[in-house]
Amino acid sequence: MKLEGKRRGDVEALPPGPVVILCRTQMGENIGSAARAMLNFGLTELRLVAPQCGWPNAKAVAAASGAVEILNRLEIYPDLVAATADLHHTFATTARPRELKKPVVDGEAAAAEALQLVTEGRRVGLVFGPERTGLTNDELLLADALVSFPVNPAFASLNLAQAVLLMGYAWFRRAHAADHPVPAPAAAPAAEVPPATKAEVAGLLEHLVRELDAVDFFRTDQRRASLIRAISVMIERRGWTTPEIHLMRGIIKDLVGGRRARQKGPATPS
Repeated sequence: MKLEGKRRGDVEALPPGPVVILCRTQMGENIGSAARAMLNFGLTELRLVAPQCGWPNAKAVAAASGAVEILNRLEIYPDLVAATADLHHTFATTARPRELKKPVVDGEAAAAEALQLVTEGRRVGLVFGPERTGLTNDELLLADALVSFPVNPAFASLNLAQAVLLMGYAWFRRAHAADHPVPAPAAAPAAEVPPATKAEVAGLLEHLVRELDAVDFFRTDQRRASLIRAISVMIERRGWTTPEIHLMRGIIKDLVGGRRARQKGPATPS
């Protein structure tokens, strides 16, 4: 369904920027207000993960206040893994870092790093959780860094659209600084090693966990959950390239194949 509003060309003419990802949003008004904040600050790509408010949503259209082309172009995904599959780097916003072993930065630092990555041709995502609970620990584990805004500790509650606006403002300030205008993504040199996408990293983790399950490495369900989180943090922190992912999956495959061959024993001569 297409909505009446700004022309597509108005949005497509804007320089590239990070993708905004809203997870399990509960109120249509917040999606519309987030779209409005995005267009205020030159962000144009919006993804929704399992929206709880239903879509299309009339309240979102009203709150967008003319930024309906952002809503027209948005994509919907069943989960955060699918929504970030084609991205190379993600920042997840949270009010509580929760002792996760992840870098924690403020909006300005995240915007500076995002600009550098976008300039290098990387795809970057800014991830926001639902209004009531925020992102889960498992969703935060998928991020490369956590973003926490410095606010009054006695009242640290930010509306979802306000968080998008703060991050968009930080991006716009950094990307449109007088001495650093928004660049076009650099064409990667032919010899440059491509960075792994989130889908490739998730595939490596899934492959490794599957084989660990096959040898009963985890022993118990509780141990399995905690160790998978630890392994996920280790893998996400690494900053893999695509060839490295392929190499590691090849190593796992050959180790497993060798083990199974030994278990079968030597072939019996006929």
